[in-house]
Amino acid sequence: MTVKLDGTKAELLSEEPMVIKNLKTWYHMHTYGGWGKFFQGLKQGKLLGTRCTNPDCQEHRIFIPPRVDCVDCWAKTEWVEVPAVGTVYTFSQVTYPGELFRAKPPVPLISVEIEGVCTKLMSYMKEGQPEFGMKVKAVFETENPTNTILDLAWVPA
Repeated sequence: MTVKLDGTKAELLSEEPMVIKNLKTWYHMHTYGGWGKFFQGLKQGKLLGTRCTNPDCQEHRIFIPPRVDCVDCWAKTEWVEVPAVGTVYTFSQVTYPGELFRAKPPVPLISVEIEGVCTKLMSYMKEGQPEFGMKVKAVFETENPTNTILDLAWVPA
């Protein structure tokens, strides 16, 4: 199975801070705030997370989705590139989506475990059927980015 998106994309209104106009039958303008670099990284084919900069912090964990501040000590975080490969931790399938869902169902949604990252990343399989423990690699929409999380998908590794 191959998942195809409907081709709509969010219009980029500003780079810094990153602000998009998300096209729908109505639109909602919002800023990604401190997360803008994550979405800019997707456009460049990079998977970016954040890590605590406080040398006294006990954890120094890497987070994806990124955090502006460390959840353990509240210090500022720094951006780090993480591997664009992972393992399917769990999955489900969208069969009956709500209004404005951008992909034609069925769509396999997956939770990806990435080595060195303390959180799981929710995304979707662009090709194939997920299985628990399956190795997957990230694919990025760099040619015609949507400026949304849909610029990231996964395929079997």
